[in-house]
Amino acid sequence: MEEEKEEKDIRTFDDLGFEYEVLDGLDAMGFTTPTPVQALAIPPVMNGKDIIACAQTGTGKTAAYLLPVINKITKDGSKGVNTIIVAPTRELAVQIDQQVEGFSYFVSVSSAPIYGGGDAGAWERQKQALVKGADIIIATPGRLIAHLNLGYAKLDAVQHLILDEADRMLDMGFHDDIMKIISYLPKKRQNLLFSATMPPKIRTLAKTILTDPASVNIAISKPAAGILQAAYMVYENQKLPLLKGLLNDKKDLSIIIFSSTKKNVKLLAKELSRGGFNAAGIHSDLEQADREAVMQKFKAGRIQIIVGTDIISRGIDVEGIGLVINYDVPSDGEDYVHRVGRTARADKTGVALTFITEKDQRDFGKIEKLIEKDINKLDLPKELGEGPKYDPTKRSFGRPGGRSGGSRHSGGNRNKKGGNKSRTGKSNNYRGSKGGNRSNKSKSGGGNSGKPPGEKG
Repeated sequence: MEEEKEEKDIRTFDDLGFEYEVLDGLDAMGFTTPTPVQALAIPPVMNGKDIIACAQTGTGKTAAYLLPVINKITKDGSKGVNTIIVAPTRELAVQIDQQVEGFSYFVSVSSAPIYGGGDAGAWERQKQALVKGADIIIATPGRLIAHLNLGYAKLDAVQHLILDEADRMLDMGFHDDIMKIISYLPKKRQNLLFSATMPPKIRTLAKTILTDPASVNIAISKPAAGILQAAYMVYENQKLPLLKGLLNDKKDLSIIIFSSTKKNVKLLAKELSRGGFNAAGIHSDLEQADREAVMQKFKAGRIQIIVGTDIISRGIDVEGIGLVINYDVPSDGEDYVHRVGRTARADKTGVALTFITEKDQRDFGKIEKLIEKDINKLDLPKELGEGPKYDPTKRSFGRPGGRSGGSRHSGGNRNKKGGNKSRTGKSNNYRGSKGGNRSNKSKSGGGNSGKPPGEKG
């Protein structure tokens, strides 16, 4: 695969050759300088090459594939569904759709998210987008296949296939679904594969679906440099009082707390709310509309603390998250990277803290090996007593008790909104007919007889 080198003269988005309408949208959103992955990936994409890109979360990779696609549609027009973007989760699909909305603020490019759940009319709106031809379809694999199986989707004009978070999709068992989706698409198309990691199975997938791809690698599998990472060695019964103590003086921060099970998410959210904290939980038992409502309140600052499972580790893009707390250690190192990557986005700074129990030591050791960094272990507050001692049969954490660091962390100031974030205050649009104006998506259902097929994942 050809390795792309960053062009020395790419200093601003003006240097990338975008149409004026696209540049107007970037100016309105406060975008001036491309991130490294954007500077590396956009030129080959605009030149029509397939691409395999490995970039950590928070590096601006969504814009790296959306901007050249939106530019091409703006320049050449489209005759139906032009681009299929496949993402592993509903949250990520919604996030990408919001980015399309922001970037296409001054151009006539339509988009439609396709995922399970939603209100009663969601299936019919998704069907109309596939039949009448929204320019960009953003879909989860199972839901898209449910539509494809019914035979009405018109995909003969598709020019781009984009796989986002490809490593996550393969981990979730979506390989066969991806290949089935590809079987419905024209053989002549541009393929863009984006992944946070590059394990052998991703390389194998790339060889299967990509043709002479350009290759971009940006900081594989490591948290952003702006994240201050630290950890506490704790017994299970010390975790909740430690958490409450850490949150007491963080009233000015937007915070995400990760737990490994939805049961614990519910319990934590309830316990924090009872303790006077402005907290809410997000988990798979909530209806999609309820999850989206919680996220909108979080983005607007009306909820300070979100408690969630890994369902939100790759599907939330909120500026100014100052603190991430891993209440439970993830069993997968990649999940750790994605969790802590919710803070320090777009070159900002943030803090990520992890609670490590005795049974978690081996898993956390693997995480440190993956990111090639020994995470600083902090002393517990004196009122909580001592935590677990060093166990040489598991993982060496340095001297017993960890390095001194106290129990209070500032986490930095909240950042002003800006950077790689979609513009708000504008309805998410789907243009049913291919005229010049974009019409609002219908809020009503209609015509959907029977229950739509289920979605895998």
